[in-house]
Amino acid sequence: MKKSAWLPAVIAPVVVAGAVAAPVIANAAADPIAGKDPSAAAVLASVASSRDAQYSGQLAQTSDLGLPELPSGSGGSSLEGDASDVLDLLTASHTARVYVDGADRQRFQLTQQLAEQDVVRNGSDVWTWDSKERKAVHVTLPAGSDVPQTGTTTPADAAERAIAAITPSTRVSDPTAVRVAGHAAWQVTLTPRSSDTLVGTVRLAVDQQTGLPLRVTVTAAGQQDPAFQVGFTSLDYGAPAARLFDFTPPSGAEVSTQDLSERGGHHGGTGHDGATHRGAEPAVTGSGWDTVVEFPAGTAGRPTADTDATALLDQLTKSVDGGRAVQTSLVSVYLTDDGRVLAGAVPVSALVAAAK
Repeated sequence: MKKSAWLPAVIAPVVVAGAVAAPVIANAAADPIAGKDPSAAAVLASVASSRDAQYSGQLAQTSDLGLPELPSGSGGSSLEGDASDVLDLLTASHTARVYVDGADRQRFQLTQQLAEQDVVRNGSDVWTWDSKERKAVHVTLPAGSDVPQTGTTTPADAAERAIAAITPSTRVSDPTAVRVAGHAAWQVTLTPRSSDTLVGTVRLAVDQQTGLPLRVTVTAAGQQDPAFQVGFTSLDYGAPAARLFDFTPPSGAEVSTQDLSERGGHHGGTGHDGATHRGAEPAVTGSGWDTVVEFPAGTAGRPTADTDATALLDQLTKSVDGGRAVQTSLVSVYLTDDGRVLAGAVPVSALVAAAK
């Protein structure tokens, strides 16, 4: 499935991979958070109660990872998912509309100049649509699937990843009162105890009334300004119109399918040419803030023989033992000579060691 032009799925889970120790959130779900001075445990536990929330709003994402801002379209399209698009979302700001009707119905809509990208989930059916490429992908999820609902990164997605990755490697602050998109929220700051991660802090702002994460801000170690932030700029509660979760590919669109309905099986699918496509699950090593995600050879974007794509890759990466790598302020990516891709909120040296 082509990623929406938002924080890439390869990076988002890594950025907020660490979280809080189990005792911090255990048995806290019943604690109130709308009153005075709730515990951090109660604030974090309240996020789970927002999974059935109904709302619509506008999101803003900013990323400042220390990468150069390259002209749009540089590098061609020979890197899977278009390398220039990935660079753009890592170096520029973006806004998107999001519509949510509980855990099984969402629509994420990113509008760019003369183009639109959508991710629509309605029960077990997920559609992605790219108007520029005129390509649609239909994915069938397992019944009751807990996989990411859209493959995008919203405050709820990022906050749940942080809370779910339970390790004892995090210092948790007392909540402070803030306002986000006109709503009162409690903000909790997570600070890694590990000295090996590039992450400095993760700040989660959670709606005092509903438990919905309203903003997630990540700073790099040793820096004050956010390296990544995603949050609501406007938010209205209530069920969005049902028609927003119905999607029919436009006439003439290129449509491919992926059937993931059988748990534990290969993620296979067919393209418009009838060919079967298979994916492989990434391997995860380490824990908490030091987690490293490894994609097997052939399952992540790699350059072809295209000269422009190769030149772009060489410009962004440096030669290291066994491949090429780039280290930003918050995350590192290592492309091995044998075709694997490793990523983590750790120095490049940690990725090289994990690849051996």
